[in-house]
Amino acid sequence: MRSFSEYNPIAVTLWFFSVTGIAMFCNYPLLMAMSLAGAVAFFLMGNGLSHGREHIFFWILFAVLALANPLISHNGKTVLFVMNHNPVTLEAALYGVNSAAMMVGVLYWLRSFTQIMTSEKLLYITGALSPKLSLVLSMAMRFVPMFGRQSARVSDAQKAMGLFSDDNIIDDIKGKSRVFSVMVTWALENGIITADSMEARGFGTHRRTQLRRFRFRAADTAFLIASLVLFGITAAAVGTDSLSFSFYPSISFEAPDALGTAGLIAYGLLILLPFAAETAVNLRWKYLRSAV
Repeated sequence: MRSFSEYNPIAVTLWFFSVTGIAMFCNYPLLMAMSLAGAVAFFLMGNGLSHGREHIFFWILFAVLALANPLISHNGKTVLFVMNHNPVTLEAALYGVNSAAMMVGVLYWLRSFTQIMTSEKLLYITGALSPKLSLVLSMAMRFVPMFGRQSARVSDAQKAMGLFSDDNIIDDIKGKSRVFSVMVTWALENGIITADSMEARGFGTHRRTQLRRFRFRAADTAFLIASLVLFGITAAAVGTDSLSFSFYPSISFEAPDALGTAGLIAYGLLILLPFAAETAVNLRWKYLRSAV
C-alpha cells in the first residue's frame, strides 16, 4: 500500500481540483467550514506542527478578510452598530467570515498541493495533455533558478568593479538597471544557444516520447473513481440549488433536501479520502511491524 502522496499524479490532481472547485464556487457555510477544517487537518497531517509562520499568515489573513467586508460593504437589514455614520450589519459580517473561510481554506489546499506535486509530477501531467506545453514548462523551471544565479554573479561582478553603489536610491536604481540590462542580453543569448543545441540534437525530427514513471494501479483507479463520483454528487447538489444560502438582504436558507444532504455527505467523504488512505497505510505498517 502507498501513502496519498505516492498515488498517481493525475488522480491526486483531480482530487485537489474537485475539493477546491467546490469550495470556490459554493457559498454554503457548512461546506466552507468543512473545506477549511479539512484543509487545515490535511496540512497538519503532512507537516505536523511545523510551518508556524504560514499558519500565522493564513489566520491573520482570515481575520483581515472577515473584518474588511462589514467595514466596506454595508448591505443587510440587521444593523449591529454604526461606525462613522456607516452601518455595520450582521449579514455583511457573516458574509465576510464565510468568504474568509473559503479563501483561507483554498490557500491551505493549494499549499498542500504544491508540497505534494513536485516538478516531475507536474511535467508528467502536462506531458500527457500537451508535450509542447510540458517542454515549455520544463525549460521555464530550469531557466528561473539559472536567471537568479546569473543575476547574483553579475551583481557581485559589478560590486567588485566598483560600478554598483547603493548609497542612495538613485545610484541603487541605476546599478540594478545595469544588472537587468545585462541579464536581458544574457537571457536572449542563452535562448539562442539552447535553440541551436536542440536543433543539433534532432529535436522535432521524430515523434517525442514521454517519461512515464507513474503507472495507474488498482488503488489509483479506485481513488479516481471515488473522487469523481463524490464530486459529481456534490456538484449536482450545488448546481440544483439544493444547498442554497443567501446573506443579502437578510439571512435566508432552506433545510437541505435529500440531494443537498447527499451532497454534504459526499463532500465530507471526498475530503476524508486521503485521510483514509493514510490511515490504511499506517495500520498496515503497524501490523507488519507487530508480525515481525
